[in-house]
Amino acid sequence: MKRTHTCGELTAKEAGKKVTLAGWVHRRRDHGGLIFIDLRDRYGLTQIVFNPALSKELHDTAEGLRSEFVIMVDGEVSLRPKGTDNPKIKTGEIEIVAAKLTVLNTAKTPPFEIEDDSQISEELRYTYRFVDLRRKCSRDKLVTRHRVCQITRSFLDREGFIEFDTPILTKSTPEGARDYLVPSRVNPGKFFALPQSPQLFKQILMVAGMDRYFQIAKCFRDEDLRADRQPEFTQIDIEMSFVDVDDVLDLAERLIKEIFIGAIGVDLKTPFMRIKHSEAIDRFGVDKPDTRFGMELEDLTEALKGSQFQAFEKVIASGGIIKALNLKGQAGMSRSEIDSLTEFAIKEGAKGLAYFKVADNGLESPITKFFNMPQMEAVAAKMQAVKGDMIFAVCDKKGTVNGTLAHLRLHLAEKYGLIEKDKFNFLWVVDFPWFKYNDEEKRWEAEHHPFTAPYDEDVGLIEKDPSKVRAKAYDLVLNGIEISSGSIRVHDRETQFKLFKAIGLSEQEIEARFGFLLEAFSYGAPPHGGIAPGLDRLVAMMTGTDSIRDVIAFPKTQKAVCFMTGAPSDVSEKQLKELGIALTGLTPKK
Repeated sequence: MKRTHTCGELTAKEAGKKVTLAGWVHRRRDHGGLIFIDLRDRYGLTQIVFNPALSKELHDTAEGLRSEFVIMVDGEVSLRPKGTDNPKIKTGEIEIVAAKLTVLNTAKTPPFEIEDDSQISEELRYTYRFVDLRRKCSRDKLVTRHRVCQITRSFLDREGFIEFDTPILTKSTPEGARDYLVPSRVNPGKFFALPQSPQLFKQILMVAGMDRYFQIAKCFRDEDLRADRQPEFTQIDIEMSFVDVDDVLDLAERLIKEIFIGAIGVDLKTPFMRIKHSEAIDRFGVDKPDTRFGMELEDLTEALKGSQFQAFEKVIASGGIIKALNLKGQAGMSRSEIDSLTEFAIKEGAKGLAYFKVADNGLESPITKFFNMPQMEAVAAKMQAVKGDMIFAVCDKKGTVNGTLAHLRLHLAEKYGLIEKDKFNFLWVVDFPWFKYNDEEKRWEAEHHPFTAPYDEDVGLIEKDPSKVRAKAYDLVLNGIEISSGSIRVHDRETQFKLFKAIGLSEQEIEARFGFLLEAFSYGAPPHGGIAPGLDRLVAMMTGTDSIRDVIAFPKTQKAVCFMTGAPSDVSEKQLKELGIALTGLTPKK
């Protein structure tokens, strides 16, 4: 090894020891003839001293050092003079008195300072990612990711799981998003797809008797991106045989608990709360609720039914509902603030936003004249309202009401500081509907994916009434973000075939896309199920960052572009010709 120690480990115990360090010049300071260099590597900083009284030649060489030069220094560990130590860092008691300096590489002036508090645009950071990752705040997130992976592997190995690799070049199957397609040169006109998940392969492994599988798996989806989406992402993929819902949830809780205490020192309370999908929608308007604060939704349809307010009555008569939330202590809100929130609700799809201020003499609102006293008293009781509270209500179709109030709830919580930011609130959402109706295509489709098992007692409803079929599906939600999804899988050919037919696949499509899976089921498939925590999202939330891009070593932008490498890029006409591909409507660059 060229070095004897890292830049983050030497202490007063090593005083008088001859050492060799290597790293990057973090900063240089000239003080009264002495030159001080803060030498940096992944592990920390060590102060190096160049004294002209010991070697003028060495001191002169040190004068030429600049930020980010890569150097190696031989010297002796010395205690810093009294009053000059730095208790903020591990090496703050010592310095290295340089005896030899080797410049391993020079460097251009970096595009930004290598400091944690530097304000840098994402484009600049990701263009120079090799510089950005020298910053401790960027590097530490990836170190946490590494720890999460190591803890996961150790935990699952102890639980009897085997780590498998599954194919990256596979077959295109409908799993909820667009596939990335890869043309085959050897088989002209045919395409591989990059896997949206290892779903089919892990099920095949269960059929093969492997019993317990896991993989820290790369997945690919060609979809519109945002802060928590990437074209390629990583999930902790887990599958188990001879299990039901409780078994999977118990294992996942124990894994997450071990990850949190081992990686960031947070001891989570288990078991996590569980609520049914229908209850989540009723109470929070959304199937991934943030439970770090209250302000739950209440249904006021019955309380306000039969009023003189025709705007409400018409909606109720057509099957709509009225729901509301209570913003405690904010009855003093200004008219302009109310108007702003009304605009927010309209942007979310509502026709408007009703409000009631809770005053000494009851509820006050421009629309209270349309309601009788018992109705107003019922609203106050239902909302548990006291003087000073502010009630907001939406009346519309059920989906619009829930969606609008779910977003308004989060907006108000952020605006009024109701969220405990340092809290980790986990909960399970269970008993999802198996089907959801696609209004545009006028057909039923899978709420999760088509390999999810329905409840045994609901199998007979697949063809009769899909809306009533419940799925053995479950999501793990953390602070309002879905970080994991899973289900017990279908394991018999007949049920799987029925489900494929119910989502509109023809027998020919079923055979072409999933014939190998159905064939495998016919050779004896065990009951099985699994879960797949999203590694990127999980680490992002553990490290307190808003974007999963920060916890990926080389991320893509929201437009699926890599600033550092320039991918995606043009390819030559020769390459296209070899693949039998012609670009229509585009002129490829040569």
